[in-house]
Amino acid sequence: MAVEPATAPARRSVGRRLADLLHGRSRVQLALLLSGPLGWLLVAYLGSLAVLFVAAFWRLDDFSGTIVHSWSTTNFQTLWDGQVYRTIVGRTVGIAALVTITDAVIAFPIAFYMAKVASRRTRGMLIVAILMPLWASYLVKVYAWRQILNEEGILNWALGPLGLKGPGFGVVATWLVFSYLWLPYMILPVYAGLERIPNSLLDASGDLGARPWRTVRTVVFPLVFPAVVAGSIFTFSLTLGDYITPQLVSNTQFIGNVVYANVGVANNLPLAAAFATVPVVVMVAYLLVARRLGAFEQL
Repeated sequence: MAVEPATAPARRSVGRRLADLLHGRSRVQLALLLSGPLGWLLVAYLGSLAVLFVAAFWRLDDFSGTIVHSWSTTNFQTLWDGQVYRTIVGRTVGIAALVTITDAVIAFPIAFYMAKVASRRTRGMLIVAILMPLWASYLVKVYAWRQILNEEGILNWALGPLGLKGPGFGVVATWLVFSYLWLPYMILPVYAGLERIPNSLLDASGDLGARPWRTVRTVVFPLVFPAVVAGSIFTFSLTLGDYITPQLVSNTQFIGNVVYANVGVANNLPLAAAFATVPVVVMVAYLLVARRLGAFEQL
């Protein structure tokens, strides 16, 4: 009786063998999944920051105007000794803080109404209304505000019969435009934070005799504080680095304007790089303070 030869086992594909290798290894799967985005982050973002920090220690030759690739703290000494640079930093940080506070004050009642009061249909309409300005071009919105704040703009036309006048172009105009531009970035995180708060907590606070303001102060605000910090990171950082709005609605210098002028006009890249590190240091300090206050514990 003839015996049939044993057939060789079928060769598995590379994908199948890789799937068998990763089976049950969730950490390895997660690491491989995030390796691409994290690698791009390291190369594109952190790499550019590293080049920025290195360029801040270069210097500009006074005679030839060329960049000398030698280590020096001259640029940082210039920023520290220059009263005008300290004034610009103080003005920029102050406006960024004021914009953040303004947006938080405006965003909280809007987000609370959306999350706890409005019906499902009204909530959807409000979300669309908040997102719609983000679909428009940044420059279009700034130029629209420029027309509103103009001497012959609609704001002066509306305030004229009351004997009042708009702020015109200047620091106040910059604050108004920034507050408008970044308001959606504050409303959406605060709304998400308020939506996660169970209504039973608010009912329990009322049943225990707490007035509405005390409920907001002792129950709502501590729970929504991480969301407020998340929104403030957007508003604060975006204001720190912006240079287009101050240039279009005021003649006041901000950090971004000085960096832009040193790159495009004065051709002093090392000084621009050194000044550009100031917002980075400010944001790192802000994040450390927020972490110290426990803002990231519930995110």
